[in-house]
Amino acid sequence: MTGHVIDPYFHRSPGGEDVFSIENNAIRFGPGVLAEVGAEARALGLRRVALFTDARVRLLPAFDTLHAGLRGAGVDVALYDSVAVEPTDRSFLAGAAFAVGAAVDGFVSLGGGSVIDTAKAANLFSTWPADFLDYVNAPIGLARPVPGKLKPHIACPTTFGTASETTGIAVCDLLDLRVKSGIVSRRIRPNLGVLDPTALASLPKLVVAANGFDVLSHAIESFTARPFTLRAAPGEPGLRPLSQGANPYGDQPCLQAIRIAARFLERAVADPADQEARDNLMFAGLLAGIGFGNTGNHLPHAMSYPVAGQVKAYTAPGWPADEPLVPHGIAVVVNAPAAFRFTAAATPQRHARALEAFGAGVPDAPGDIGEALAARLTTLMRATGIPNGLSGVGYAEADIDILADGAFAQKRLVDNAPLPVTRADLVALFRAALRYW
Repeated sequence: MTGHVIDPYFHRSPGGEDVFSIENNAIRFGPGVLAEVGAEARALGLRRVALFTDARVRLLPAFDTLHAGLRGAGVDVALYDSVAVEPTDRSFLAGAAFAVGAAVDGFVSLGGGSVIDTAKAANLFSTWPADFLDYVNAPIGLARPVPGKLKPHIACPTTFGTASETTGIAVCDLLDLRVKSGIVSRRIRPNLGVLDPTALASLPKLVVAANGFDVLSHAIESFTARPFTLRAAPGEPGLRPLSQGANPYGDQPCLQAIRIAARFLERAVADPADQEARDNLMFAGLLAGIGFGNTGNHLPHAMSYPVAGQVKAYTAPGWPADEPLVPHGIAVVVNAPAAFRFTAAATPQRHARALEAFGAGVPDAPGDIGEALAARLTTLMRATGIPNGLSGVGYAEADIDILADGAFAQKRLVDNAPLPVTRADLVALFRAALRYW
């Protein structure tokens, strides 16, 4: 069988997929664009919207700009500012209950990934009510398809890591199960993403670092994911998954996201007044979101879910300290060096291209590429104040089994890795991620 398009990585296989999808929403990007959201809402035919945010973002100038723009355009606003910093199944449903009671015809979200994901879920459950696990990814949930269209949703990020404004993914903690999982459907993707880099001005240094590493990991994971051609061809077009595996389209924004984030992350953390660095990081986050929104992530994200869900006592500077929390970007990157060291053995050439995009030299021996990529990540982690592996966020050897169980349950992500992954592999990876320096 021949290679697909321009890269032999996408080699055709008998019975394998031969079609990749390109699916994106509309995007507006630029300083001051938040002031245009009211006009955008009117263009979508909205008259009364649920404005989702959280208590901290509610106090920022970005909120005042957005709220004034909506009211100035004649859009009635029902404000919901009770979004949880790390959403749960219960907080998702609370948002849905608000939307039902407010009788809105659309949604606007302003905040980080937690806010945007909560608005996605509120839109879903208020429009198509169901038992919560009906829509959650298998094997934790039933992964039932969303029955039909949702109401219009305009997503306005005030961070740049999750790229939730571009994706059909909403992630939360399932409190009774003590595990993190998500809902994946192209129907929950926002209709419009509005990215205003001036909204990043208030982000503390560690928040910038965590977001930046989420961008880098999104991009590297997507670029090194299992090729879409190795997935079985579907019986009908509608069965093609949203996370389709690495593909020729997803490669391009992912490589560029790595280049930009690697260049500007340390600058943005070191100097909060460096607007050029923060502008570029927001654009890198958008590019990575376009990439992984069509490709999907793999092991660092699969491993991050139990790290966040099983948190003990860790709190991070820059986030609320009223309860233990491992922020998402930190939960991802403390696993990333160990994970990429492992996956590079399967696809060294792919990992070498990611390393080149990182601006680092590529070792001559293919067996050294994973270690070089892990070392580059670790160096940048130290320079930007990221905790030293799992031990830095409160985990120890005794926690490895429960972390491995939680990661192994993330089938959508584990199966997207470029090689088969067993529970024993995850045990070894979590052990390797305990400490890096």
